[in-house]
Amino acid sequence: MQPIEPREVQKAVEQLCGKELYIHLETTNGAYASHYDTTFLNAGGFIRNAKIQYTRGKITGNGPYRVGLKMENGWVYAEGLTDWEIDGKGRLLLAGHNSDGKLAVALELSEEPF
Repeated sequence: MQPIEPREVQKAVEQLCGKELYIHLETTNGAYASHYDTTFLNAGGFIRNAKIQYTRGKITGNGPYRVGLKMENGWVYAEGLTDWEIDGKGRLLLAGHNSDGKLAVALELSEEPF
């Protein structure tokens, strides 16, 4: 992965607009954090291989970034994104890594299931 270049990510998001896609969206603040601090509330979210189709996609911010996808009846967004790539299978992979390099958020879009 490489640091996000907003113009390039915007192009990639627009190229997928209107297509039926599979989404992977995951957030985590550290599954093992509560092992070290019992007062720490572990929270996260996970969606994998749900189908979406968006009519508009936009990257915003000055870094970390937010990518929002407008669907017929609502929005999907991921915030805190720092890195991206289009992998060898043509999937758009976006991630947010904290200062320790640990994954905090992932947003991935693909024409094939993950």
